[in-house]
Amino acid sequence: MTALSPENPVFTTYAIVSALLVLKVMGQGWMTVYRMMTAKAGFASPEDMQTGPLNRAPHPGQLDLNDYVDRSRRMHRNDLENIPAFWMAGFLFVISEPALWLAQSLMFGFLAARLGHFAAYASRQSHEMRASFYTIGSLIVIYMAVHGLWVLSR
Repeated sequence: MTALSPENPVFTTYAIVSALLVLKVMGQGWMTVYRMMTAKAGFASPEDMQTGPLNRAPHPGQLDLNDYVDRSRRMHRNDLENIPAFWMAGFLFVISEPALWLAQSLMFGFLAARLGHFAAYASRQSHEMRASFYTIGSLIVIYMAVHGLWVLSR
C-alpha cells in the first residue's frame, strides 16, 4: 500500500476533508453572489453596472461597499488565505505516514475550526471568537507541516 492510495485510511481522511473544504470555498463564492443579487448592491467591478437579466436596473450606488455582501467576500478571502495551506501541509503530512488517530484528529479538527470561523464571522461574533478558531486551524496546519518536514527529512 502506498501513502497516496484509497486503501490508506490517512489518505482517505485527507481526501474527504479536502473535498469538503473545496465545497466550503466554492460555496462561499456562491454565498457572496447570492447576497449581491439579493441586496442588489456590493458589486465589485464597473462592468457589473451593465443592464442584464440579473441587474435590470443598475445604479451607481451598487458599487458602494455593502457590509452584507462584503462580509461574505471577507469570509471567502479568509478561506482562500488559509485552506490552500491545509492542502499543502496535509499532503506532506499524508506522505509522512502518520498514525490514523492523529491524522483524523488534526484534519477533522481543521475542518471544524474553519466551520467555527465561518459561523463566528457570519453571526458577527467578537474578533476574539474568530481569532480562536483561526488559531486552532493555524496551529494544526503548522503542526502538520513541521511533522511532514521532520519525518521526510530524516
